[in-house]
Amino acid sequence: MGELTLRRRHDPLVDAEVYEVKLGDEYLMSSLFTLAEEELARLGLDAVTGENLQVLVGGLGLGYTAVTALDDVRVASMTVVDALPAVIDWHERQLLPVSARLVGDPRTRLALGDFFAWMRDDAGPSRGSNAASTYDAILLDVDHSPRHQLDPSHADLYTVDGLRRLRGHLTEHGVFALWSDDPPDDEFMAVLSTVFPGARAQVVRFDNPLTGGISANTVYVAGGQPTIA
Repeated sequence: MGELTLRRRHDPLVDAEVYEVKLGDEYLMSSLFTLAEEELARLGLDAVTGENLQVLVGGLGLGYTAVTALDDVRVASMTVVDALPAVIDWHERQLLPVSARLVGDPRTRLALGDFFAWMRDDAGPSRGSNAASTYDAILLDVDHSPRHQLDPSHADLYTVDGLRRLRGHLTEHGVFALWSDDPPDDEFMAVLSTVFPGARAQVVRFDNPLTGGISANTVYVAGGQPTIA
């Protein structure tokens, strides 16, 4: 998909160290903006009932979704899948602000593999003896949005058939939550609601020190009750 770069710099505007990830010439994420990634975990897990939760996170990135999920004491185990070996290596070497918390928590398992292939039951990462067969929550933050994917091979997940396959990886009352950089998408909501009745789109607004204004992302939250055909 392109050359992956992790950059650390001092930003005089906020007088703090900033960590940024680029794929080719495209910015993927920045530690300046983590609220929506954190809300992905909070909103997703808030919609799950019960204890001893098994969680799957698609996309490791800077780690903020994963460490926020670990803040929920009900989480018994968390598998984080990422397709890029360098990203996992960054955290195992504890190069990022949350890496020590993430890899030091015994509930965490980092898995190298293609999340989207796993959802197709193809050559996804090996589940291993420590991974759950189904999950109470799947939290996904890989693509820019359902319409703007990092790779064309991801597109099938955002269809009715793709979401039904994902639904098969959830427990009966499991929840799927998805981060998006775009505003709520009515067309995707219609697709999502076909598989997950009661799905909703939550706009997450946050201060943007670079523009001096307010920016927003979207978190889709879909409950685990499939539509009866």
